[in-house]
Amino acid sequence: MPIIEVNGLRKTYGAHTAVDDVTFTVDEGEIFGILGPNGAGKTTAVECLEGLRRPDTGTIRVAGLDPATDRDELTAILGVQLQESELQEKLTVREALDLYSAFYPSPEDSHALAERLGLTTKLTTRFGKLSGGQKQRLFIALALIGRPRIVVLDELTTGLDPRARRDTWKLIEEIRDSGVTVVLVTHFMEEAQRLCDRIAVFKQGRIAALDTPAGLIGRSAGDTVISFTPSRPLDHDDLAHLPDAQTIERRDGRLTIHGGDTTVNAVISLLARHRITAHQLRVTDSTLDDAFLELTEDREN
Repeated sequence: MPIIEVNGLRKTYGAHTAVDDVTFTVDEGEIFGILGPNGAGKTTAVECLEGLRRPDTGTIRVAGLDPATDRDELTAILGVQLQESELQEKLTVREALDLYSAFYPSPEDSHALAERLGLTTKLTTRFGKLSGGQKQRLFIALALIGRPRIVVLDELTTGLDPRARRDTWKLIEEIRDSGVTVVLVTHFMEEAQRLCDRIAVFKQGRIAALDTPAGLIGRSAGDTVISFTPSRPLDHDDLAHLPDAQTIERRDGRLTIHGGDTTVNAVISLLARHRITAHQLRVTDSTLDDAFLELTEDREN
């Protein structure tokens, strides 16, 4: 059942329309992704959902609450990690956790939360001395301290190194597994493809597509790329008659063929028929990057 319902959301700033007739739902217990280029309306839509901005028209319900009028009730069930978050540099991790715990009548055990997020050895460390990954872990802890049913994570892994980013992904999966619904705003396609159950792709203030990662990728017209070095040369006529093959490139004895699923099967059959070994075989399918670029490209240019 939907825990978030957004219908006909519209928000303008003067002559600029930031969000225009946006409608979507988020099911309880899922990770719902929001993607889009800069200026596509992602942050405005999320800020309306959080109650930080009041929409011009449309309705929003978060667990049945109106963010614009039920702020006190909403803060009790909604945890938020903003796109740009900072704390006083001299504030220690323990002090930050204790401060945020005081905002809620029945907060999470801060020490247990710190242990869950790998912060127990940093409790006396000042915020200004934390690494980027440690700061993000702290912000996740602060978003969870009130035992929320829903948590919004906005550009959570921006600026993190690959290891810290993957560690953070694991944490997000653990949060979802604990029963918390996650709304994830991100620019990282790999992050969205791995984590999200469904994704809304924003373009110019509207939702250009809403589907599962696999569903969005399935819409892409991107090629499947087959690349390998044959143990001996393949006949040009055999390659020319491969079904759905778009381009065939030869470089330093290596073949790269752009085609589709039928092309892959035909290449495998061709190699088996001629008893040719494919060294360093690579098959690359369309990705969420391909789907995103197609959905958000400016077709007027």
